[in-house]
Amino acid sequence: MMFRVVLVQVLATLLVAAIAAMVSGGRAALSALFGGLACAVPNGMFALNLALLGRWRRTSGGQEGAVASASALAILIGELCKVALTIGLLALLVWGYKEVLWLALIISVGAVLLVQPLALAWPTNRQARN
Repeated sequence: MMFRVVLVQVLATLLVAAIAAMVSGGRAALSALFGGLACAVPNGMFALNLALLGRWRRTSGGQEGAVASASALAILIGELCKVALTIGLLALLVWGYKEVLWLALIISVGAVLLVQPLALAWPTNRQARN
């Protein structure tokens, strides 16, 4: 489920970058692409963390309380790392790419962050059958 959300975020990034290229050219497309990926890549890493955590929870038996506490802590640390990595990548983008176009960057970041709840709310085939 989370990997589907990341896929939708990457597709939104590509769509915004394509529109930015048509409207304002290559600099805007790169700004939109880098900005969107600076949000989507950490989300992908967090989704991988959740998948590994789910696999770990299924394989560890008999220690429900300890597993639940460790899972909650792992999710909290993963979310903190995701936010820190997103901020770091955006700062690196602004510092390293001197020709950034702010409007394209902000629109791309906004689109990536706004499609996440939509992708989560969209029913999958398994959910639609039930």
